[in-house]
Amino acid sequence: MKLVEVLSEYFGNLEDESIRDNFVVTYELLDEMIDNGYPQITEQKMLQQYIKTESYKLAEKNHQKSTKNELKITSNLTSKISHRPEGIRYPKNEVFCDVVEKLDLLASPNGTVLSSEINGALKMNCMLTGMPNLKLGLNDKALFEMTGRTTRGKLVDMEDIKFHQSVDLQKFERERVITFVPPDGKFELMTYRLNSTVKPLVWVEVTLDNYTQSKVEYVIKAKTQFKSRSFANNVEIAIPVPPDANAPFFKTNIGVVKYVPDQESMVWLIKSFPGQREYLMKARFGLPTVADPNRDKFKKSPINIKFEIPYFTVSGVQVRYLKIEEKSGYKALPWVRYITQNGHYSIRMFNQNNSLKSWDLYVFE
Repeated sequence: MKLVEVLSEYFGNLEDESIRDNFVVTYELLDEMIDNGYPQITEQKMLQQYIKTESYKLAEKNHQKSTKNELKITSNLTSKISHRPEGIRYPKNEVFCDVVEKLDLLASPNGTVLSSEINGALKMNCMLTGMPNLKLGLNDKALFEMTGRTTRGKLVDMEDIKFHQSVDLQKFERERVITFVPPDGKFELMTYRLNSTVKPLVWVEVTLDNYTQSKVEYVIKAKTQFKSRSFANNVEIAIPVPPDANAPFFKTNIGVVKYVPDQESMVWLIKSFPGQREYLMKARFGLPTVADPNRDKFKKSPINIKFEIPYFTVSGVQVRYLKIEEKSGYKALPWVRYITQNGHYSIRMFNQNNSLKSWDLYVFE
């Protein structure tokens, strides 16, 4: 995976043709990244200091500059920390940590969650001078069990944890503290997974109100099931329609709806969806007299939903602290953000011939 990332950075699109065209560079990268079958240097920024995609002109005027570059390269390679070069300077020292979680979920029309999984990642952007040492702590259940401590807050039992090469794994095993000297710039510090049943954050109910040979009418109710102080941004609800549908007409009390015939669906777009709210949409499509043989296929297709909820994690993971230590003793600003996004998020339909209950008055004019 890391090799693919590095080659993509060098070649743009990683294809067989790009590897053939850059065979020499590929060979040089493999030679530096792997030593006797063991990974050596895998950070793209370090590799770019001494492997260039462009050709060199060995003119006399460039001799002094080349010598300086060679000395810098040698210094970096012989350093104990291969993923971070020495001599980095910033006028303002800051580190940003984004806790990004993606929710994979499949639910039945009656609300039963058939499968759910949370895939999380801690994404860093470090703009720090020198060789800082960072310590990061999470509300990790294993840490509190190991130390015998108690807390009123929620604890999270993470699985399949994978760390960036900069993390001191032995210290993590002993103390459950993530200690690392970060690479310069952006990188992924760790990934994790949680297998737990999660209540759907965005729920959608679809009812076929009137399905005849000449038309089909939908009543769609969408609601959010997270705290009212949070918002889901850029919500997209893709609802399947018959492949031969035509003459679309939509009515909704929020957002916009568009018909996407090449995807055999209509997409309801809601820019900002507050928590603990619900909205309605009604749609009508015409159907040709000569029916498509696969007309009813859409009933078996799921509703697909996209969203992003800032300042929120579905698992409850929290960064308890982020400490920055450097021998010069400068002060640095740590920033932490939380984001929950959809992964493979689908709800099966249909609830046919259901009573429209309280939203029965929402009809076409």
